Amino acid sequence: MQGPGGPTEDTSGNFTQGGWTVPYFDDFLGTIMTEQISQPFDLLLGRKTFEIFASYWPQHEEEGAGINKATKYVASNTLTEHEWNKSVFLKGNVPAEIKKLKGQDGPDLQVHGSGELIQTLLKHDLVDEFWLKIFPVTLGMGKRLFHQGTIPASYTLLDSKTSPGGVIVATLRRAGEVKTGSF
Repeated sequence: MQGPGGPTEDTSGNFTQGGWTVPYFDDFLGTIMTEQISQPFDLLLGRKTFEIFASYWPQHEEEGAGINKATKYVASNTLTEHEWNKSVFLKGNVPAEIKKLKGQDGPDLQVHGSGELIQTLLKHDLVDEFWLKIFPVTLGMGKRLFHQGTIPASYTLLDSKTSPGGVIVATLRRAGEVKTGSF
């Protein structure tokens, strides 16, 4: 999941394959993304993704209306304020703060990118639903979505589609514990 949008987006760990999603991004995926951000939502972001978003979306008011209108909850050990409207910085015990957010009335919380934050969410069983986009590439190295520390969990497939370029778009909802058996 590292560096999907460009060669210099995230080169940590000597990652050199940045921009790997770009050749596959077409009208089909554009429509999916538009649908996903057209409903009311707030964002839950790690600092790095927040900084990438904050450098782009405030200057693209029409295209980014939903993102700019959303409250941006940011998990960061270093950033405590930002001029981008509706930016809220989570302090202290981030999993506990996210549990509180999830317990409040309000729009869905969406997470985009935020690889390190995703690991925290997975470790603390804070993911209700995935909107996965599975690209027909292997990168050999880089950050993983399901990294060490992910708890065992099962999911129900709610929807799946395949783009003309071979990208599988799957919606999965948390369905409880992993069931095992034997043949």
